[in-house]
Amino acid sequence: MIILFIVGILLGAVSVIFALQNIAVITVTFFSWTITGSLAVILLAALAMGICITILLLLPETIKNYFKYRALLKENQKLHEELQKQKELTVFAKHDIAPDEVIASIEHGAIDVH
Repeated sequence: MIILFIVGILLGAVSVIFALQNIAVITVTFFSWTITGSLAVILLAALAMGICITILLLLPETIKNYFKYRALLKENQKLHEELQKQKELTVFAKHDIAPDEVIASIEHGAIDVH
């Protein structure tokens, strides 16, 4: 936590130094729009717009991967339960033949941990 605080202070100091060294007033023209401001503000605004555009481009893939991850977690849980049932059936089969009621209860999810 303290490392993040120190990194934040360092980034803030670098930003202030950058802004103080780039105070020249410039004019940026894009099609019919004209923006006049300090070089530091214009550069930081361009950087912020680039970050926003990148996030918007990555967002659909991130959402798709999140739902895929959740589905895989559910499938993993289901397979884990099925494996546990198979292990129990194997233990019963090694010792003696289990009654049909016990096998049915195991198949329906009644897991008895020894």
